[in-house]
Amino acid sequence: MVTDPWQAPDAPVPPRYGEFVPPVAPGQDAPNQTGPYASPYPGSAPGQGWTPPPKPGLIPLRPIGFGTLLGASFQVLRRNPKATFGSALIVQAAIMLVTVLIVGLVTFWAIDRIDSAPLDQKDAVTAGSVLAGALSAIIPIALSLIASTLLQAVIVVEVARATLGEKLRLGALWRTAATRLWPLVLWTALLTVALFIGVAVIAAFVVLLISVGGTAGFVAGVLVGIFGGLMLAAASAFLYTKTSVVPSLIVLEKLSVRASVVRSWSLTRGYFWRTLGVLLLIGLIVQVITQIVTTPVSLLLGLGAMLIDPNGTLSEETTYIITALTLIIAIPVAAVAAVVQSAAIALIYLDLRMRKEGLDLELARYVESAAQGGDVPDPYLTPTAASTGYPAA
Repeated sequence: MVTDPWQAPDAPVPPRYGEFVPPVAPGQDAPNQTGPYASPYPGSAPGQGWTPPPKPGLIPLRPIGFGTLLGASFQVLRRNPKATFGSALIVQAAIMLVTVLIVGLVTFWAIDRIDSAPLDQKDAVTAGSVLAGALSAIIPIALSLIASTLLQAVIVVEVARATLGEKLRLGALWRTAATRLWPLVLWTALLTVALFIGVAVIAAFVVLLISVGGTAGFVAGVLVGIFGGLMLAAASAFLYTKTSVVPSLIVLEKLSVRASVVRSWSLTRGYFWRTLGVLLLIGLIVQVITQIVTTPVSLLLGLGAMLIDPNGTLSEETTYIITALTLIIAIPVAAVAAVVQSAAIALIYLDLRMRKEGLDLELARYVESAAQGGDVPDPYLTPTAASTGYPAA
């Protein structure tokens, strides 16, 4: 047998995969063993070369695989349901109820006004009623913007503290999230306005081409609408992925909107396709689960309405009942979906920092120091360069 000329004469035999390693009694030195768990150093016990990463709370302190990320997104609900599901339930209920009340009342008023208008004023009244209906949607949209960003901040804080093994109450989560609410609202509003401008520009080109007249103008308008929509969707997916961790940066690192965008762009560099794939897959799973729950309920409600009121004599009352039952089902489902998607984005942020900045080591130090009663700084905060507000290199 040919031996390795560089190996010392008394060095242990290299281990062979699958070879049985006999246990060592406590207090005894381990012999020079072979096998997959043998130590190459004489006198050391087997299995001491590696220990699994600690898991003080929601996830193990190591880069997150997709299975762990998906499971932890749903585990957020189970670990602290009053704070997470309760917050989402309050937010979703407020959004849906205000939307139904305001838009519904304005719609009924507009329909009644149009029906009672004289024939010579019908067109003017119709136009005014339609404008009033469109303006009435501004209040629910603004409320939805603020409430959704608050919920996102709450879930980001919950995921961050749950990773450290901490469990905050609903009030504490809301107070912590509220301190970073307005920068987060500003960021969400900027995204909404940018998307609206993109849609408006494409729609304006389509209308302009179709108004030119003729078959050529119509075909050009349709093509611009199709390809413009595809390009807008691709651009939106790119920007959303590159800025996906901006909410977590605003809330946890207390950065400005501009600094958060720059840092998010840097963190996702090299992990774009992985981040996009996780976001799309999480979104698809949530949508499928939502449809599985809501579609049969909608069909059953429609069938029940036909059986109870086959002639349509109680159409108005039936509509109210169906709307109320639909909201009772839709609000909890929407709450679960909002928590899972917000938690997934927060976990993506943690994963990116663990992979690129070794955040898992900082979190492990924090957990160890906190357990010993030490006064340690927030591990999620990063040092900033002087007079810039940006993270230091």
